[in-house]
Formats: sequence, structure tokens, C-alpha cells
Amino acid sequence: MNFSPEIKAYLELLAQQYPTIRSASTEIINLVADLQLPKGTEHFVSDIHGEFEAFDHVLKTGSGSIGRHIDELFVYELTDEDKSDLLALVCYPEEKLTELLKNTNDPAVFYRITLFRLIKLCRRVASKYSRAYVRASLPEDFSSVMEELLHEQEGVLNKEAYYLSIIDTIICLDQAGEFIEALVELIQRLAIARLHVIGDVYDRGPGAHHIMDMLMGYHNLDFQWGNHDVVWMGAAAGSAACMANVVRTALRYANMETLQNGYAISLLPLATFAMNAYKDDPCTIFFPKTSQDEEFTENELQMMARMQKAIAVIQFKLEAQIIQRRPHFEMKDRLLLDKINYKKGTIKIDGNEYPLLDTLFPTIDPKNPYELTKDEENAVEKLLQAFTKSEKLQQHVRFLFSKGSMYLVYNGNLLYHGCIAMEDDGSFMAIRVEGQEFRGKRFLDRLDRLARQGFFSKDPELKQYGQDVLWYLWTGAKSPLFGKSKMATFERYFIEDKKTHQEDKNAFYGLRDDEKTADTILEEFGLDPETGHIISGHVPVQVKKGESPIKANGKMLVIDGGFAKAYQSITGIAGYSLIYNSYGLLLASHTPFESKERFLAETAAMKTQTDILEYNQKRIRVKDTDEGRTIQQKIEYLQDLLSAYRSGLIKES
Repeated sequence: MNFSPEIKAYLELLAQQYPTIRSASTEIINLVADLQLPKGTEHFVSDIHGEFEAFDHVLKTGSGSIGRHIDELFVYELTDEDKSDLLALVCYPEEKLTELLKNTNDPAVFYRITLFRLIKLCRRVASKYSRAYVRASLPEDFSSVMEELLHEQEGVLNKEAYYLSIIDTIICLDQAGEFIEALVELIQRLAIARLHVIGDVYDRGPGAHHIMDMLMGYHNLDFQWGNHDVVWMGAAAGSAACMANVVRTALRYANMETLQNGYAISLLPLATFAMNAYKDDPCTIFFPKTSQDEEFTENELQMMARMQKAIAVIQFKLEAQIIQRRPHFEMKDRLLLDKINYKKGTIKIDGNEYPLLDTLFPTIDPKNPYELTKDEENAVEKLLQAFTKSEKLQQHVRFLFSKGSMYLVYNGNLLYHGCIAMEDDGSFMAIRVEGQEFRGKRFLDRLDRLARQGFFSKDPELKQYGQDVLWYLWTGAKSPLFGKSKMATFERYFIEDKKTHQEDKNAFYGLRDDEKTADTILEEFGLDPETGHIISGHVPVQVKKGESPIKANGKMLVIDGGFAKAYQSITGIAGYSLIYNSYGLLLASHTPFESKERFLAETAAMKTQTDILEYNQKRIRVKDTDEGRTIQQKIEYLQDLLSAYRSGLIKES
């Protein structure tokens, strides 16, 4: 048996893990068996936008998958009310247990019945996994007991008394409540094998930091960056322009929860500067957009308005500096401060002159409009230090880099947040850098590398360029995460004429209903157009206007349905999620989540609606997935190791 030096070196490393013929053979047996298991359920979500409670609820229900398991498993055994109670118990065990126990005369009987039902449900969701995987997922405190209950059959005569004694002992020891909570946590975990987050955790809602904490503890996930994520990533990396955008957006929507309480980032330097520079400015057009359930005093609103104007002007200056040093970004049309006639209070854009809604610019030198004042520089420096020194923010952003990417090809599907920038004729839009053209997959690969460079590089020039790219991903016309001709922030603030506010979408959005567009993109990323899908978010699907999330004859699925409350008036629903199990694809649409209290009171009325998009007559097995191909590769290496043992090339330990 002849192996190359590289393969022999790898086999010697593998031999450290499997030091004997028997151990290697046992692992091959286990892996071959694993290939025959049903494919694990994948769960796709996008555009969460800080809505922690709604997102938490979607994960707890598995986008309705747990409810479907209950309906199918207990179809003849339980009433609809009992099934709703069981679902609510799985989602919120502590609260539901309290409610159910109030309505029972015999807690022991209630616990016994409930434990039997939950164990039966847990067996069902665990059936897709090997015993070793389930064992590794068990909570430490109850692991041995749970393993016995999950793998014993209570109907078998010889084990019936044994099985019942375990249940009764749990109840007698007053551990039933804790055991139920541990059991439902296991059910939630096993119901979803892998979570795909297709971008935009940040902005709008108040709980982005809580969502990130949750994701960091999730058992298996990947992340495709959204435009609202990369701007936070850029700010954490040290990009002043990204930082200014993050702070301005928070102030515009009166949402400082994540900044101040989540990441301990103080806005005091900005407040101090704004009170000095804009103390006589009413800043009327900068009053924040607040929701009905938020209460602020007039003084608080005035303070936020001044801070918002201060950081907006700083942002325009910082962005101009990037545009000027990166001409290949092709964003000169965004240089607007030098187009202002400061005496007349007007601005000239594309040959048209417009009056400004606000003409007070105490920090702008008309002769050098893009230079920061010393006080602005001081405020920026202190804010940047707060972002780069925030331990939790740095931890979350590192997680986004480790688990995230610009796109992902997984199990025959292409996942990305926004678009693949295209020309009107359907060809991929190109950007030219140092004599090279980048487009399609090659462009996204380059952007992915440069984004990481902006956070991790130790070379100041490379790091600066990477940070500028992170900002470009947030706002650039060819950015696949943004996908519009411009971000009209200045115009929306300062010009009344709404024609100037127009942000034209990339041609991709006009072409995405065409099956040819989906085929072109899938082929570009090495996928089969006959079986592959593109799954994205970014642009809310306006369901109330009849728009469908299903594009290109089912080859493209847009699952931004409006998690964020700010978008629900546009979409008419409260978000989509997608389930890809061993039988096919299901699209789940969600109703607005007000509170867990309402769900507990109206579980039956608030069940997630799901529609089958594709159904496979032949069940998908692990061997048909990317994981299966990885397992098959390991089996082949282990078989090589067996050959090396048997030929004497490598000794058993």
C-alpha cells in the first residue's frame, strides 16, 4: 500500500485518535450507520432587527415545527386544547406549569401524564440523530436518567416496572418541574439541527445584544452578514464612518438600548459636543422617530435631536474622506457638502437647485467642508474608543466573523442577505480595482476577505482599507448587502422634494422573478439550477400588497417578512422563516408577537402557519447532504488507516 507523504502524515495523526484496528473499525461502523439517518432539520431566519422576544419565540417553537410534531404524534390521543397546552409547555415551561398546576387536583398524576407525553415527543425529535449525538446533547444533571427514558420502551413487559419507577421517583423527589424544564430545552434543541441567520440582527429593535448572546449559546448555526450587521462590525473594528452611522441610526429611532445598556457605550462625549455646538439650534428636522409605547420628555427629544444633527454632520464629513481616498468606490455623487450655497441656503444636485430645510451649519467651513473641527475630532475619538474597548461588542463581532460570511453554499442552497449586483441585461456588475475586475462570486469572496482584514489585520494601511470596505458594504451602490444606487441620508434630512430621496434598487430586484436570473446565480456559485435554491432577505416582502416571497418559479425565496415592528405596517405580517427537513421545504409566516403572556392565553390562535413549498417522495438522508459528504470522506480516510495498520505501514498503539 503506497501513500503520498502528505496522506501518510495525516493517517499518522488520525492514528492518534483511533490507535487500533478495532477502534477505527468501530468508528467506520458508526459513521456508515449515520449516513442512513434522516437529514437534520434546517431553520432559516432573516432580518431580526433587534426584536429579541419575537425571535426567541420563533426559536422556541421551531417556526411551528414542534407544533407539527405534537399534532402528528398525538392526532388521536389529545384534544386540540391539550395539544395547545403541550405546545405552550414546551415553549414556556415555567409559566405554563404554574398555570396548569393551579387547575389540577392531583399534581402527581398531572406530572406523570405530562412526563410521558414529553418523553414521547422527545423521542420523536431525537429519532433523526445517533444515540451518541443525543447523549452529548443531554443536560448534565439529568443525563443518565434521560438516556434511560429516551431509549427504553415502557410497553416492554420486562422493563415496564423499571420505567415507571423512574418516573415516579422523579415526582416523589419533587424534581418533576426541573426535569420538565430540562426535557423541553432538549426538545427545542433537537427540533432544529442547524440554524441559518441570513443577516440583520442589528438596529430598529432594542434587543440586538440579547439576540447575539442567544446565538453565541446556540448549538449549531451559521450567519450571513447583513448591511445592518457590517456597519456595527465596522464600528467595532475602528471605522469612524461606520461608528457615526450606528450612533446616528440609534438616535434617529430613539433606540439607545443596545448601545448604552447592551454594550456600555456612553454617548456623553457626543451630548457634550452637541450642547455646545448646537445649543441655539432647534434641530427641528432631527427630532427622533419614536413608537407609541415610548415616552420621552421634550427636553430628552430636544437633546437627541441635537446629538443626531451633530453626528449626522460628522458622518457626512467622514464618509467624504473615504470617498476621496477610494475613487474606485465610484461614489463622488455622495459628496454634497461642497455643493451647498451657504449664503443662499440651497444645494445644487444634478443641475437642480433645492432649498435646504435646515441652514445652520456652525461646524462646517465652506472653504473646507469635509474637515472635522477639533471638537468634532475629540468627540469621534472618544466614541471610537468606547466602541473598540467594549468587551461585549468585541466578543459579539468576533463571533460574527467566526460564524459568518458574505454568503454560504450549504446542502445545495445558496444563502446571502441581499443581492448579487447585476446590470440591466442580467450580467454581473463589476468593480475595477488595480487593473482587475471583480464580479459575481469572485467579488463576494474578495469582499469577505477584505472585511476580515478590516478587523484582524495588524498592518495600518490594510486595516484601514478593510474598514473602508466594511463601510462600502453598508452603503455602496454595488454592495451586495445594500443593493441600491445611493443611501439618500442627506437628502431625506435636508431636502423636501421627495424625488431626491429616491434610492433606486439594483437591477437584480427587477430580474429576480425571472427563472434565468436564478439559474445564472446558482451556476455562478457551482450549484445545480434544477435542484438548488437561493435564500435571502433584506427587502421586506409586502404581503399586504399581494407580493409573494417565492420568486423565479420557486428557485428564489425571500424570507424578510418583517420581524421588526417598524416594517410590519408594510409587510402585513411579522416575519417569515423557512424549514428544510428530510421531506422538503416549508415556509412559515408569523403573526405579530406581542408577549409570551398573550401566547400562553391564545396558543391555539397563534400557531404558526406553514405552507409546503417542496415535498420529496424519497426522504433525504444524511448521505445526501454536505455533512454526509464530509462523513464519507472521513470513512475513506479511516479505511486507508485500516489498510495502513494491516500492511504494517503504521503500528497499532
